Amino acid sequence: MPTLSALTSLLDDWYPPATADDWDAVGLVWGDPAQPVSKILLAVDPTQPVADEAAAWGADLVVVHHPLFLKGVHGFAATSPKGRTLSTLVAAGCALLTAHTNADQALGGVSESLALALGLSSPHPLVPGESPEVGTGRAGTVPATTLGAFAESVAAALPGTAAGIRVAGDLDRPVSSVALCGGAGDFLLDQVAAYDVYVTSDLRHHPASEFLENGGALIDIPHWAAEWTWLPVLARRLNDAVGDTVEVRVSEIVTDPWTLRL
Repeated sequence: MPTLSALTSLLDDWYPPATADDWDAVGLVWGDPAQPVSKILLAVDPTQPVADEAAAWGADLVVVHHPLFLKGVHGFAATSPKGRTLSTLVAAGCALLTAHTNADQALGGVSESLALALGLSSPHPLVPGESPEVGTGRAGTVPATTLGAFAESVAAALPGTAAGIRVAGDLDRPVSSVALCGGAGDFLLDQVAAYDVYVTSDLRHHPASEFLENGGALIDIPHWAAEWTWLPVLARRLNDAVGDTVEVRVSEIVTDPWTLRL
């Protein structure tokens, strides 16, 4: 049975903390490096329901994408939502580790996982990093289709949410080249005009409108759903690395903040 320290080192090798953005907060949030780990729960968000699931299952480690504490704190009293979440994990003896922007760009990371889930062939970084396979976003090709049909396939490939997906552009537009970015990706709009469609989350009104005016097409997908596609990939990677010594579970709890669309 591996220790928390050994698993932290493994994840740090796959998703080096040094590659995270300067504003980010990644790595081990809480836990005794010497403690043995037999159960790992994977989730996008460190919310109270996820902490409750981890405690009920007897998880020794929760690995999440989004940080619990993005800014410095002086304590984690259970009088606040974040404090209650961490208090639940501490009481259960369950460690917490975050891989955020360091997992976004990595080989086998969030954007690559999304690209594979959506059926892109030979995905490669939109903005290359320091090595050939690492970088921001992904681009690739799909068999010739239309924007409307591709949007339907995107919806089918993602876990369901109340928010659903939004499509901007002529639904009969031919699509074969696709650019995407897991999470909020409107910062890449200036770099994806050459592709038939850009898939990302949290697109704002004015940047989206200007992109359409310049001949582009967009598919806006729920932030949680986009990044959830990384969890099964990470689960398989962990299983390959640690074998039968650790049980890995992907949380099915929908932590997308929207609960109803009218």
